[in-house]
Amino acid sequence: MENGSPTKVTSPVKLGIVGFGNFGRLHAETAARLAEFELVALVDSREECFSEVGDDVANVPGWSDLETAVEASGADAWIVATSTSSHVSLTKTLLEAGKPVLLEKPIAGDLMAAELLRPVVAAASGSLMLGHVVLFNSEFRQLRDEAARRGSVDYIDCVRHRPASTVEAFPGENPFHLTMVHDLYAVFALKQGEEPVEITAQSGETASGECDLALAQLRWKDGSVARFTASFKTPPGMPGDGFDRMEVFGSGWAARISPNPRPVELWDEAARWPATLEIGTGTGMLAEQLRCFSRVVRGEEDIPLGARYEDGIRIQGWLEKMIDQVDAASQDRPA
Repeated sequence: MENGSPTKVTSPVKLGIVGFGNFGRLHAETAARLAEFELVALVDSREECFSEVGDDVANVPGWSDLETAVEASGADAWIVATSTSSHVSLTKTLLEAGKPVLLEKPIAGDLMAAELLRPVVAAASGSLMLGHVVLFNSEFRQLRDEAARRGSVDYIDCVRHRPASTVEAFPGENPFHLTMVHDLYAVFALKQGEEPVEITAQSGETASGECDLALAQLRWKDGSVARFTASFKTPPGMPGDGFDRMEVFGSGWAARISPNPRPVELWDEAARWPATLEIGTGTGMLAEQLRCFSRVVRGEEDIPLGARYEDGIRIQGWLEKMIDQVDAASQDRPA
């Protein structure tokens, strides 16, 4: 009781997670530490993965079939953290079953496939939130508040570098889709969802022809510009998470955030980042994203700008324009 009024007690959201790979595990371990959730289901077609769970989720039931899990688990809401190729079909199944979904990025492998969800999302209004943890990063949220208070953003420079070994670790991936996409969502939010009037892009390749460098620039009607650099180029002596930086310039002000590494940097025989990303604990950007999702599920909060289905469609459109330019340029190069 407070001031004679009863304290409102909210039951945790019963949560299921589809996909128990690296990021699905992080979601599970984080949700298990949050009072907002009761983790009641894990789903993965590879049944052997359930033998590798940590102590926090050891007692959570596992299924290999999603439809069976939806019926048997009693989960109120679901996270989809599977391979991109299965996102649309799994999300469609859950939305049609009346279950709110947090879908990890990207929506689909291409814009045409992502558009297939539109009728289902429209019929289940407010039930699909996209997972973009950078929107919940503490440094970025403070930067966003400063930009909103100061009223102008003229130039944004985003840098996101990862190890050269990423080319082998994630065959077929490129820095546009794997890493630059996070900064595109951040800039989308900083510019309040305004559509750019010009998109340009270039790329670089390894000696064997894999894309390991992505460059892009967006320009808006008011003359503001955002520049993006993403690569798989950091050498073995640097930490496995590479580094990220964002600089923002407005009228009479400027700011820089370095969310990776976070303030602690350490060196001995090699550089080490003791505190890299705010992921995998009960605090930080993944935890804040999940807390936001719990409020969305309860109807206490709208899906935030940058995490709506329509926002994801627009960013996917930006990426396709960039890739089309890169592909066209490569075809024009002499053999």
